[in-house]
This record gives sequence, C-alpha cells and structure tokens, in this order.
Amino acid sequence: MNANFNKNITLKHLLINNEKQIGIKFYPDKLLQTVIKGLPNVKWSNEFGMAYIKNNPNNLNLIFNDFKGLAWINCASFFPNNKIKTNNSPVKVNDFRNRELPYDYRKCPEEYLQKLELKQYALSTAKTYINMFERFINHYKNKELTHVNENDIRTYLQLLVQQEKSHSYINQMINSIKFYYEVVLEMPNRFYSVERPIKKESLPKVISLEEVQNIINNTNNIKHRCIVSLLYSAGLRRNELLNLKLEDIDSKRMVITIKNGKGNKDRQTILSETVLADLRSYYIEWKPKLFLFESPNGGKYSPESVLKIIKTAAKKAGIRKNITPHMLRHSFATHLLENGTDLRYIQVLLGHNSTRTTEVYTQVAINNIKAIKSPIELLNLS
Repeated sequence: MNANFNKNITLKHLLINNEKQIGIKFYPDKLLQTVIKGLPNVKWSNEFGMAYIKNNPNNLNLIFNDFKGLAWINCASFFPNNKIKTNNSPVKVNDFRNRELPYDYRKCPEEYLQKLELKQYALSTAKTYINMFERFINHYKNKELTHVNENDIRTYLQLLVQQEKSHSYINQMINSIKFYYEVVLEMPNRFYSVERPIKKESLPKVISLEEVQNIINNTNNIKHRCIVSLLYSAGLRRNELLNLKLEDIDSKRMVITIKNGKGNKDRQTILSETVLADLRSYYIEWKPKLFLFESPNGGKYSPESVLKIIKTAAKKAGIRKNITPHMLRHSFATHLLENGTDLRYIQVLLGHNSTRTTEVYTQVAINNIKAIKSPIELLNLS
C-alpha cells in the first residue's frame, strides 16, 4: 500500500451505548477529516476524543478502502497479537463455582471462569485474576459491567494507590480487569489509555558463594540438600524445580530439561556433577516415583516446603538475610557472570527472551567493582 506516511489514523475498540464501535483516532488534517466525514453514520465521541462508526466487517473494509494510499492505518490496538501464557495442564476453577457466598456478594461471571479454563491459564494466575476481579466488581456492585468506563477504573486504581497497594498488586488488578473486557468480551484494548504504575527498577538480591555453601551445608538431609543445590546450580525457578520429573535429568548429556517453564517455554540447563552424585544418593534413599521431589502422599512437593527448607538452613547457618528460592537463581546468574561466562549463555540457561533482561546482573556483579579503588585511598588518614 503506497500510503502517505505523513498522515495516519489509529483504530481502536470502543463500547458506546452498549454497542461495539470502531474508534478512529487522528491528528487534525483536512484531508483525513473529509474522508472520515464520508463514512456512513460517523459520529464524534467527546469522551474518547475520536470519531467512531459501528463495528462490523463492512465498515472495517470501507475504512481500509477509503484510506488506501492516503494514510497509514495503525491497527496494533485493533488486532492485537499478544501471546497468552499457558501451561499444558487443564485448569479447573470449580472451587470458585461451588463457594458459599453472602447473598449480596457479586461473584466472577461464569464466562470469565470458562475463558480462564479454555485459555489454560496457570492455576495460580487464574486464582489471582478471579480474586482481583471480584474485588473490583464488588466495588461497583450496582453498576452493569458493560457500563464501567475508564474513569471508573482510574478512580478505583487511585483508591488502591491511596491504600498504598504495591505496584505489583495494582498491575495484577489491571490485568484481571482487562482480561474480562479484552479476552472474555473480545474487545481488545477496550481500556487502552488506563495508566499502569511506573515499574520499580530494583536490583536482584544476591548472596555470596560462601553463603550459598553454608546454606547447603546446613540442610537437614540429602533431599533438602538436593533441593537447595539444584535451585542454585541450575538457576531454576521454584515451580520449575517442583515440576521436574525423573526423566528430565539426563546424566549422559549432563543437562536438565525444563518443560513448560515461564511463558510455556521448554529449555535446558546445566547438570552439575557434584549435584548428580547427591541426586543418586537421594534416589536410593527416597525412591521417588514420578516427580523428582515428591510429598509424603506421592504428589508434587509444595512451594511452602521449599521455602521452609531454605529459611531453616539459612537460619542454622547464621545468615540474617531474608533468603528466598529466587535469590539462589539470581546468585547463580551473578556468579556465572563474575566468573567470565558470556551473557548470552546465561540468558539461555535462565530462559530469558532477551539479553536486556539478563543484563541486570551486570549491575550486581562485583568482580569489576572490586578492582576499582575508592578515592579515599588517596588520602592520608593515618
């Protein structure tokens, strides 16, 4: 299409008077205004600051035909291509369907629950979305959901800010709301201008090699030792560790296969010879059947148990820091970087989409910092 790149329009999804509309956003331009006025039954929305016409295939085709060669049509918001993070296990949210609730409590719509199941969202994500969305709709208990507008959402988010809710909490709330309007009602970018809180750029929390060794040495048994050692030696997330099966440990190629990791991605990471020796001793003693680490009843080991193992070992080691499983993953990446491992290899081992995510570890690696002398050393303070 030989469009005039100095002129452009942007298509948006709008809901006006409970009807789906095609919003047409543009900068003031006589040619564009003339073409837009020629569209059938076109109207102007002061609320959204754009023209709009009824959303149907004929009108959409008409827009593309009328603006062909005249202006670039930005459809990024109208035809989103967002990847849905899923896992391969069917998600069941029947517990939410079968709850006993107060008579005046507004529960999550059934179509919301169905869409979470059909999209195979991780159960933890589904629970978060449901809980968050129910808090929102109970705040506007007497308002039809299709009548909720951007100002209503901003007012509610402002309330959360005043309550000093975290950035993460507010982002999760926005995600749960957008899921209903954009995914369930199939209105992509319905609330496209709702502002998200500015993401706090915090450095990863890292512990030293000596502290890692002390934590491992203070575990209670071989099973606990293997759990802590694997988290650190392979840079695993806690859920990735808990989902490991016996078949995922390849002692011939010395790799560990992570299936359905974050973003539903598979990857491989390194298997340490030292850890492999401990794993063999652990297998002989504990005899797991399916998962590498199993609970007493044979199911997957719980996330809470992993956290307790690490905190107990850290306390016995005399470490006062608040140690978490993810700190071991951060420490794995940082220690590799300090020992000269190429950042691109670390990116692959961690399963990051981009080196930009991995580059944060360059800010906490201290091998170069230690070589720099403070200017106070130039003073004679003796």
